[in-house]
Amino acid sequence: MLKEKAVATLGQPSLLMPAWIKAALAANDRLKLYLTLLQSAAQHASAPDGPVGRWEKDIAQGGLQDAPWAQELVSGAYYDDDLLILPRMESLLDALANDLTAMARPVCDTGQASAAPLARRRDHWLHQLHALADDEGLRRTALNELTHGDHQRGDSLHLLVMDLHKQINALSSELATEDIDGAHAWQVHDDDRPLIQAFMRGLHRTAPLKFSHPGLDTAVTRDGQRLLIQNDIGTNDVHVLVIEVQDSTIALTYSDLHPGRFGFFRQMLEDMGFAWKVFDPRVSEGLNAGKPYVVGQACLEAQSNAQLQTGLENVASRIVFVIDWNRARKRLQHFVGKARAIELLTQAAHNNWGHMAWLMAGAERLVYNAMQAVDSEAFHVGDRLDDVLGEAAASNYLLELLRISSVLLRQQQPLSLVADEARLLLARVLRQRTFEFDLLAEHAAFTHALAEGLCDALENPGDAAQTQAQVLRAKNWERQADHLLMDARQRAERRPRWQPVMDCLAKADDVADALEEATFMHSLTLIHPAPGLPAEVRAALCQLAATTLAAIQDQVKAIEIARQVSQRADGPDSELFLQTLWRMLRAERQCDELFRQARATMVKNLRNAPVDLMLANDLAATLEKATDNLLRVGYALRQMVLNKTGMSA
Repeated sequence: MLKEKAVATLGQPSLLMPAWIKAALAANDRLKLYLTLLQSAAQHASAPDGPVGRWEKDIAQGGLQDAPWAQELVSGAYYDDDLLILPRMESLLDALANDLTAMARPVCDTGQASAAPLARRRDHWLHQLHALADDEGLRRTALNELTHGDHQRGDSLHLLVMDLHKQINALSSELATEDIDGAHAWQVHDDDRPLIQAFMRGLHRTAPLKFSHPGLDTAVTRDGQRLLIQNDIGTNDVHVLVIEVQDSTIALTYSDLHPGRFGFFRQMLEDMGFAWKVFDPRVSEGLNAGKPYVVGQACLEAQSNAQLQTGLENVASRIVFVIDWNRARKRLQHFVGKARAIELLTQAAHNNWGHMAWLMAGAERLVYNAMQAVDSEAFHVGDRLDDVLGEAAASNYLLELLRISSVLLRQQQPLSLVADEARLLLARVLRQRTFEFDLLAEHAAFTHALAEGLCDALENPGDAAQTQAQVLRAKNWERQADHLLMDARQRAERRPRWQPVMDCLAKADDVADALEEATFMHSLTLIHPAPGLPAEVRAALCQLAATTLAAIQDQVKAIEIARQVSQRADGPDSELFLQTLWRMLRAERQCDELFRQARATMVKNLRNAPVDLMLANDLAATLEKATDNLLRVGYALRQMVLNKTGMSA
């Protein structure tokens, strides 16, 4: 579908004349070919034993390779008495009507009074062609009316085509299109040139990032007080950009069939200071196969001519990043989620890398081949990269791959070099991977929050509403910790190397369960009319909870240090890890002693309150159980690090 239909839909007819003239000249060539084929078909039908002639070259030059009826028109024609029977005559009549409309448009649809006679002749022949579609074939009189070239015999379709061609040639010479830094410009003023040059400067700055992909053709003209700039972006019929510059204002109209890509372009311009107004999705006949597309207008008020030029340059520099954007997003979603894929494309645009080089280098095949070449045990066909590496590591890898692809292909390096770089980069990620600690760290964060919440509740008992909120919050944290364990189990089922992580998380989840249970037990001691635990008992429980919290803080530190432990076991990180780990493990012995002291305090203060004694004892026992499980977590974490450094336990 022609781009000029989309431009007309956006309400800027002044930009259409060069495109109309170009389309009209192409339609003229096809119309003359149709009429020649029609005359040859009549000759062949009159002498069927004579040579048919070869029309393949003419048909190809007319751009009709996809019109099989044109090939059959001559060879399949025959006369039935006075009626010329043509194969697929309806296709011929439709083609004649469509190209006559396109050819007459720049002459007849501009509102000039001098064009009225040609417009009447066009309308007459369009009516005639429509009427002929009801017949089974062409009478000799109808054939002559279409094809003769003698003015003495009255009007014909052939004569109308010739007269229109003369007018179009005259319009083309009057238009005097010029090239301004690659923009097709006409009827512009001298003070428009710096603005056009600023736009083209921004366009040329990033245009190499599209490589051989079509698009970015720019047309410029003046319409009264407005300078109009149109860029066709790519090959889709509704993917069009029109800019109006008037005084110190840039007003931009943009249409796109993909809402996601529209939002991406919108955000880039908002970051430059443009304000947007987005309309309801449109449906236009003949555009985007009748499907809705999005249209919006953006506006920038410049404070100076320099700022006006900068705004035009900035807009132009962003256009290349929407070419094939949706295809790149879909390819990235093989490896990360949709939101992260859009974020990667945004970062690639911000850094002026783009995504076309990555697509040209193979896109998802590039990544899949690297996954299989680097570690076929770790990766399986169809794996999402973020499932294997973790979201952060997968995103960093893909972003670096977008950069490498852009740099190497702009240097005209071979695609095989990009593939090698993809493998080497992934190998480095795997060697340095710490993503197995991501789940451990996230789970430890929930456990830490549970312990901190329990300490606060013991030190500062609140009213019923506050207590209930504490219980609900603890339950929510415990459930989120459970989900992390389920995630680890699913990974371990697919990949044995995740088994140690899953084992460690299973022990850590017992700690979280115990802390959530302890929070609930404390809430029972505050149910009306219970006055709560005596201050001396609460102090003993607070000391036990605080020691547990300190041990969990050491667990968090140990996990973060473990990320940095090198392949060798004799570095400073290894020493710090062991010190933190043993401090965490010693906390279990301290809590054993604190548990005994707390029980003695309970017996002393709660001898005559059996319910409170039972709850306080169970709460202390649950806290002590948490530290027992924390001891198991410490040993599991130690084993993971020893395995990572290549040492045995």
